[in-house]
Amino acid sequence: MSSPAALSTPSDCVAQREQAYQAQVQRDLPRNFLANLAHGMLGLTGFRLMHAPTFVPAYIFLLSESKVAVGLALGAQFIGMALSSIWSATLIEHREQVMKVVYSVGWLMRLQIFCLALSAFMLSGNAALVFACIFLALFGFFGGMQGVAFNFLMSKVIPTNQRGKLIGMRNFLGGLIASGVAYLGGEYLVGTNAFGNGYGSTFMLAFILTSIGISALTFVREPKSLTVRKKSSGFLQRISDIPGLLKADQDYRRFFYARALGALGTVAVPFYVLYAGQYVSLSGATLGYFSLAFLLSQTISNLLWGKIADARGYRLVFLLSMGLWGLATLLLIWGASLAVFIVAFCGLGAGFGGYQVASNNFVLEFGKSHELPMLIAVSDTASHLMMAIGPLLGGIIATYFGYHIIFWLALLVKMLSLLMVWRLQEPRNRRALAV
Repeated sequence: MSSPAALSTPSDCVAQREQAYQAQVQRDLPRNFLANLAHGMLGLTGFRLMHAPTFVPAYIFLLSESKVAVGLALGAQFIGMALSSIWSATLIEHREQVMKVVYSVGWLMRLQIFCLALSAFMLSGNAALVFACIFLALFGFFGGMQGVAFNFLMSKVIPTNQRGKLIGMRNFLGGLIASGVAYLGGEYLVGTNAFGNGYGSTFMLAFILTSIGISALTFVREPKSLTVRKKSSGFLQRISDIPGLLKADQDYRRFFYARALGALGTVAVPFYVLYAGQYVSLSGATLGYFSLAFLLSQTISNLLWGKIADARGYRLVFLLSMGLWGLATLLLIWGASLAVFIVAFCGLGAGFGGYQVASNNFVLEFGKSHELPMLIAVSDTASHLMMAIGPLLGGIIATYFGYHIIFWLALLVKMLSLLMVWRLQEPRNRRALAV
């Protein structure tokens, strides 16, 4: 007969499984760290070209000569992201492993960049504008799915105290490449109208870089989740669970509102370059300078944001970056020369980059592992909805009231977002108190 000490209790089994899980995470950490770093160096480089407030807004404005159309095209992208985020959570929250979903959706996302490039080469005028909006919407749709699945994968394979380092290095190295590519894209591809269409050439380059980068993710070793949710009976059922998620955690609820307000602050982002164009000529070289300033500052600052995140948490990153973003917006409002605008774009890039780092990773520190897909998806959906409304609202305001009103509106919501995060407790401190 076995002695009591030899018997295994359910809590012992859970502890053993948790220990084995953490041992696998630590064993595979060097491999997974390098795979994610390689993906960021090349995969995210192309996405930065697509998300920089220069090439896509300038291309849409070239086709339409309409500020509202710029807002509509950018809004279509984020509407796509908002529509797919929660659906993505329902596809992965019952799975022990999500790598196949990440890889499949990643390729579908990249396909839209390829199609956007082809449409730029093959179409013109209204036809090019319509298809650009369609492909940007699909790019956003699959991007929303990718964001939820990839962030959940990140939470599994990279420990909390290593994520800031990875994100900082990934964004720094990838951003250096993106900055150089953006400058060359503006100077030589757009500036010389390379291959008959400089914007089409830039989008095709973005597709090539992101396609090379995603191959690195095949080297990721993902552990099986310790707990998963039972497969949901339907999408609408999970939608009905959202109010309960928000009520259950006051700090998560504050983060949810703060991130949504911060996202609404992007109302001005597509119009940075168009505003500057009132004072300086938007030549290919000028677009290159602005893109370089925005992306290079975003790149360099990410090393600092990563260090702060690992040492003090993402709450502080959110507060500092939101403050910097606001100050840079003020400088843009007061600027009237190329030199001042370049400095403003540096501040905008660093602040916006810190906001993205914080908003995308702060959420990973709330809730339990099996709750994360939906927590990520809910905050993503609110953020994307605001980023969809923002450009369209900005386009209407710019058309009838001018750019200054947009920038002051953006400043107001950024400050409200900052105050909301100021009031919430650092999740890492809360977790330490619970131990």
